[in-house]
Amino acid sequence: MREGPLGMFDSGFGGLTVARAVIDLLPEEDIVYLGDTGRYPYGPRPLDEVARFAHQIAEELVERRGVKLLVVACNTAAAAALDSLRDRFEVPVIGVIEPGVTAMVRATVTGRVGVIGTVGTINSGAYQRAVEAESDDVDLVALACPGFVEFVERGEFDTEQVHVLAQRLLAPAREAKIDSLLLGCTHYPYLARTLIDVMGRDVVLVSSADETAFEVRRVLGELDLARPRAAALEGRPGVTTFITTGDVNWFEELGRRLLGPELDRAEQHSW
Repeated sequence: MREGPLGMFDSGFGGLTVARAVIDLLPEEDIVYLGDTGRYPYGPRPLDEVARFAHQIAEELVERRGVKLLVVACNTAAAAALDSLRDRFEVPVIGVIEPGVTAMVRATVTGRVGVIGTVGTINSGAYQRAVEAESDDVDLVALACPGFVEFVERGEFDTEQVHVLAQRLLAPAREAKIDSLLLGCTHYPYLARTLIDVMGRDVVLVSSADETAFEVRRVLGELDLARPRAAALEGRPGVTTFITTGDVNWFEELGRRLLGPELDRAEQHSW
């Protein structure tokens, strides 16, 4: 199992923030990343439908691709299916919700915090439950932000249109005077400049990508599944395989802009 790849998936490109963090932290590990761009976005879909997609993808990664650990690098999918995926598959399954919440609670000084996510994620109550389980000393403002994912997947990170939308959607968070804002969708770090402009530089933006990578490292070490670090140091770094269920050229072009040169090509997968 040590030599098996890490698996991760998202509805499209947002999970590349997690992939970037894992590549940087664990350069010796192979990764298989599946972006379900043929069916994105997940946010507006019913959670039972998202759960069905998540199980279909996990089956591909675990049973056919042989991954040794699965990262649900999509907040909506984690909210819909994390527990059922853990029940069904024998490999460790890690989500992005708990690591992000832990980091946000550590970051706040005033105890007034916010989380933004897709309609599906926020309506699921997953973040609200995770914050309640993490701490009794914080007041949470949870806001759905429809439209943000679509801006990211069009490559529009800092346009006037997304700025106007952010001003409107984040108004309750500004009124609540939060000091920490958790980006409850892996697409949202790409909008960081706009979010800082709207919220102000005194508000800490918390992305779960780095915290999720640390959790992956911890679980690999705990279960003795990590590849030897010497592999990367000896010039045999891990290889990342990218798969898309949508247009390959679009995935490669936008994905390379978001992730970096590691995304040189992608495979097409059809259900």
